[in-house]
Amino acid sequence: MHGLGNDFVVLDATRAALDLNPAQLQAISDRRLGIGCDQILVAEPATRPDADFFYRMYNADGSESGQCGNGARCMARFLREQGLSNQDRIVVQTRNGMMVLEWLDENRIRVEMGVPAFAPADIPLDHPAREDFYDLPLADGDTVRVQALSIGNPHAVLRVEDVDTAPVASFGPELESLPRFPARVNVGFMQVIDAENIALRVYERGVGETRACGSGACAAMIAGRLQHRLESRVHVHLPGGNLDVEWQGEGQPVYLIGGATHVFNGEIHL
Repeated sequence: MHGLGNDFVVLDATRAALDLNPAQLQAISDRRLGIGCDQILVAEPATRPDADFFYRMYNADGSESGQCGNGARCMARFLREQGLSNQDRIVVQTRNGMMVLEWLDENRIRVEMGVPAFAPADIPLDHPAREDFYDLPLADGDTVRVQALSIGNPHAVLRVEDVDTAPVASFGPELESLPRFPARVNVGFMQVIDAENIALRVYERGVGETRACGSGACAAMIAGRLQHRLESRVHVHLPGGNLDVEWQGEGQPVYLIGGATHVFNGEIHL
């Protein structure tokens, strides 16, 4: 499946348990020797009475992720197509909290991504107190200014003049593994077009640059809104296509709206 080219292998662990190790996850994700994907998504039985399913996410390097908005939309379509749920509103657990998946129509799925967190300890970011911007050191002795927050996973957002010439290939991997982000970080490069439109490229931790990133779209919109540059509903233009993000302000949940595409079914022998 894919959401705007952010592609996934989606597995059902509700009918039979799965216990995949990092080497197996890496083999599935390998684009030459396996199926190939940005992330692997697994539907599991819920462990809480107020949830319908447990939604688990793994990066291409075998590490577990705490959030994926594009994947959440694919999970909503997967659960319906597999006959696991016929509800228009599905509540899923994740490693970092709860999400609500709403089926609006064939082309639009709305995901409640939760309330963003800004305290450094919640991101996590090694910094004594919350600030509007953080100046982070680079290996060449220079510094880069970012905003940092968590949408169930950590994000650093840089404002750039032009996403087409943004230093994604150089800054992305260096910032992702910066020691001040102990769980690593997703790095977004945001260009503000106007109050209702931004362009974005994202370097995802454990994956690299992807064609779209749902939680990254949310993080960038929130960062721009905190700079008083954006309205409460914004169109986010990514290399893979467009997403809509809604956020009313601090203490409120952020919503992600977009589509999800089923590409093929298959089997792999591990």
